[in-house]
Parts: sequence; structure tokens; C-alpha cells
Amino acid sequence: MKLKDNIGKYIKLELSGKKLISGLLIDVGSDLLVVFNGYDYLYIPAIHCQNWMYLKQYEIDEITLSEEEPTPIFNNNEEISLRKTLTAAKGIFSEIYVTSNQALHGYIISIMNNYFVFYSPIYKTMFISLNHLKWLIPYTNNQRPYGLSNANLPVNPSNITFARSFEVQIEKLTGELIVFNIGENEHVIGKVKSIKDNFVELIGAKEDPVFINLQHIKTIHMT
Repeated sequence: MKLKDNIGKYIKLELSGKKLISGLLIDVGSDLLVVFNGYDYLYIPAIHCQNWMYLKQYEIDEITLSEEEPTPIFNNNEEISLRKTLTAAKGIFSEIYVTSNQALHGYIISIMNNYFVFYSPIYKTMFISLNHLKWLIPYTNNQRPYGLSNANLPVNPSNITFARSFEVQIEKLTGELIVFNIGENEHVIGKVKSIKDNFVELIGAKEDPVFINLQHIKTIHMT
């Protein structure tokens, strides 16, 4: 059975990292699912959906619907995709989930070949691997991260020229002090020394080198 055949039904998804999402299946594209959880539309890359099942009636009854349903960012007249959705979400305050059991809040600046540039009021300019994005939730119109004003949320927050690929962007950071994966442990914080054979060499606080597989780098931000 195709998942697309179940649009309009309530389902539960298990995502990578044992994250569970429940709600009404709104749309299914070539590489993206859209689920409405009662409050928000969640745009979920299909690659991270490990399994799904129908919700039982009592589980459906537990879903609380918000008084004001948010407006979807997709166009019902065309097939949705991850890249189209990210492009439509540029400049819209959003929540994204990638790693470390914490969501990131801010807005998308640019979408490149295999990563996108995200501005967070907490972490500032970030580079997010497309392969590791678990979901995107655009804010409703009257929301903004942390209640900040426009003065705290610059339209053009960075003068950095972005590379087309994630790997080349990391190379451009050679010599910079950076944090990978939102600092999930001390081994992902340091100065970029080089990239060889798909491993990034970081120099840690005590000058010990650490070699990190490019495939496991989810987020980057500079200190």
C-alpha cells in the first residue's frame, strides 16, 4: 500500500532517532511527507521515516486541534518536495529539528546543493546538512523566535559567501573555530585543520586532533 493512498487519515510515524510524530497525513511528495499534529504542519523528509501505522481511535481523540489552523506553505496544485518546501520557507520563522534532542529556531537564508544556511538568534549563522534534517515547522504568522523584535533578527545576517556543497563550505572554514552538531560532545568543538578522505581534522582545546566523518556532520556554526 502506498503511503499516498492514506492522505486524510491519522497516522503515527517513527523517525530516525526514535522520534514519534502523530497527526493527520496532509500530503505526500517524492521525498517529503506533510503531517498536521493539531497545531502545526510538519514537513518531514521521507528518508527519515522508519515506519508508520494507523492511529487508534482513542489516540485520534487525544489530538487537540488549535483554534487557528496555520496556513500551509505548499501549493496543492503541484507535487511537493523537500527543496521546493525549503525554498518556500525562506525568510519564514521556523522550527527545525536535526540533532541533540533540541529544536533550532530561526529562518532559512539560502538553499545550496546538499545543505542549507539557517540563521538562529542563539547560534547565529548555521550550515545544516540536508541529509540530517528531520522536520521543518513554519511558524504561524504572529509568532517570532523568543519574542524578539526585527532589530534582533537581521534580514542579511552574514557577509559570508556560501559554497555550493557542504564539503566545500567546511573547507572554507579551515583555520576557524567551529562547533559541529550543536556541540553534542567536546569532540565536535575545535579548529578546522584539514579535510582528507571524507574526514575533517579538528584541533581540540588541548591541541589533540580529532577526525570526524563528514557523513556524520549535521550542523555547523562558528563560535
